[in-house]
Amino acid sequence: MIQTPAPVKSRKTAVAPLSIKNLSVAYQKKPVLRNVSFEVNEGELIGVIGPNGAGKSTLMKAALGLIPSIGGEVLVYGKPYKQQRKVIGYVPQRESVDWDFPTNALDVVLMGRYGHLGWFRRPGAKDKALALECLAKVGMADYAGRQISQLSGGQQQRVFLARALAQDAKLYFMDEPFAGVDAATEKAIITLLQELKLQGKTVIVVHHDLATVQDYFDSVLLLNVEVQGFGPTEQTFTQQLLQHTYGGRLAFLDRSLQPPSRLDGKGE
Repeated sequence: MIQTPAPVKSRKTAVAPLSIKNLSVAYQKKPVLRNVSFEVNEGELIGVIGPNGAGKSTLMKAALGLIPSIGGEVLVYGKPYKQQRKVIGYVPQRESVDWDFPTNALDVVLMGRYGHLGWFRRPGAKDKALALECLAKVGMADYAGRQISQLSGGQQQRVFLARALAQDAKLYFMDEPFAGVDAATEKAIITLLQELKLQGKTVIVVHHDLATVQDYFDSVLLLNVEVQGFGPTEQTFTQQLLQHTYGGRLAFLDRSLQPPSRLDGKGE
C-alpha cells in the first residue's frame, strides 16, 4: 500500500536531487542546448517553459541519457544517472509512445516495478496490488484490463502517470503531461503532482500553458537554448524575463487571460 506521510516542505539539501552543469546538445551541428546549468531543491514542483524549439524536451532526454550530449554533467543525488535509475521516474510525451503495442493498462503500470524487481523476476501479488492502487489513484482502476490502444488520450496519460507512481521514485521527469487532456484529467494530474510533493518528491515538468504556471509550480526554469531564468516562480515568472525568453513574441501576461496559442511554447 502507498502511504502518504505528513507534508514535507521543499528544502535545500546537502546533495541536490538534480544538478546540471554546462549541458550542451546539438543536432547536426546546430546547438539545441547551450551551457545549461541549474540545481533543484528537494520536494518542489518545477516547471520548464519556453517557446517552440527552446530545447525543453531535449533537456529531459539528455538528462536521462536518452540522447547524447556534447558536453556537461548531470548528477542525480550527487551521482551519474546510470547509477540512479531506480530513483527516477519518467513520463514521456504521449505522442512519442507506440500505443498500438499489444498490452493492457495494468501491464503498463507493472513495467514501473521492474526497476525494483530486475528484469528476470516477474511481478508478484504485492506488485499487482500496488499497480492496481496506482491505477485507482488516477481514476483508471476500472480500465486495468483494457488494451491501451482502446483508451482515450487523457486515459493513456493517466496510465503513464500510474506507471510513474508505481516506480516509487524520488525524482520525476514529466514531458508535457497536461498536453491534449481534458479538464478532468488535468485536475487529476495536478492533484497527483501535489501528492508527490507532499511526500517529499521532486517533480520537473515541461509545461506550455503560461496561464497556469503560477498556480502549479514552486519554481520555474525559463529556457530558450540557454537558461533565461531559474528560481522561485514569484521571482522568476516575470513579464521582463518572459519577454526575454520568448524573444519579444510575448504580447502580454495577464492571469485573467489565456495566452495566445502561438506563444504557448508547446513542443520542444
